[in-house]
Amino acid sequence: QLQLVESGGGLVQPGGSLRLSCAASGYSLHYFAIVWFRQAPGKEREGVSCITISDGSTVYADSVKGRFTISEDNAKNTIHLQMNSLKPEDTAVYYCAAYSACYSDYERRVGYWGQGTQVTVSS
Repeated sequence: QLQLVESGGGLVQPGGSLRLSCAASGYSLHYFAIVWFRQAPGKEREGVSCITISDGSTVYADSVKGRFTISEDNAKNTIHLQMNSLKPEDTAVYYCAAYSACYSDYERRVGYWGQGTQVTVSS
């Protein structure tokens, strides 16, 4: 079974950067799309970015376009989310998940999820 483990979260000042990683084991990511979600306290879960592994195509939420970059490291079966110019409103628990494709709505779809990593942007 596919297992995902996130890492790289932490506390950073506004304007700073963090790189999150999503390490996969148990199955190759080649046939999946990897989605980064985030959820802040009291807010709905938001899809931040998605990458289709087979062709490398990417999708970003408007809230992070130009600041976040999703990428893959095939050799390590790992997906990264480079987050630059961080803002306090980026504070959330960030999760990676594997689905069969990048979708506009994941509500009724089945995916594999990691345990999440906390990102806090504060001075």
